[in-house]
Amino acid sequence: MKKSSNMIAVITGDIINSRKAKEHAWLKTLKEILKQYGRTPGQWEIFRGDSFQISLAPQLALKAALHIKAGIKQYIGLDVRIGIGIGEGHHQSEKITEASGTAFIRSGECFESLKKYNLAINSGNTQIDEQLNLMIALALRTMNNWRPIVAKSIKTNVEHPEKNQKDIANMLKKSQSSISEGLKRGAFDEIMQMEKIYRNLIQNL
Repeated sequence: MKKSSNMIAVITGDIINSRKAKEHAWLKTLKEILKQYGRTPGQWEIFRGDSFQISLAPQLALKAALHIKAGIKQYIGLDVRIGIGIGEGHHQSEKITEASGTAFIRSGECFESLKKYNLAINSGNTQIDEQLNLMIALALRTMNNWRPIVAKSIKTNVEHPEKNQKDIANMLKKSQSSISEGLKRGAFDEIMQMEKIYRNLIQNL
């Protein structure tokens, strides 16, 4: 793939088991997270009740996907399916869902191909995609089992990287030891290391 000033990432996703929870709770959380990465409807939209799409800088895409997953996993029984596409984007419309480009095509194809795993990447570079998707598949063994308190701790850490565990504990009104244990169970450090590797790899696209 040739480097281009129009290179973007597009996340296409939906909520798993959305009808089993109160919509106003998870929907509010999803909107709050998406707002941190852009504006609606030009950069993100929620449609068909529980589906969403967002365009953003490629280096932010995996972090945003992890952020969304942690936000949704706060709710018992819920999870999210996400396909990340990286490529060119052409915003010829005021709505992201009407935009075009290879990033949108790859995101949609990636999302539609999700079966065994609920998070994957399609950058158009087979070698890089194989590396990233293997790491993601391994990480999902832990992430898919995040309990609500673990997910909430991870979400808060992603949103406040400048804060230490004591600060996070105070924000969540939990003990520092419980936050520390939750982050360990959720493999937070390892997952953020994966996110760093992702950012390094996509620089070669």
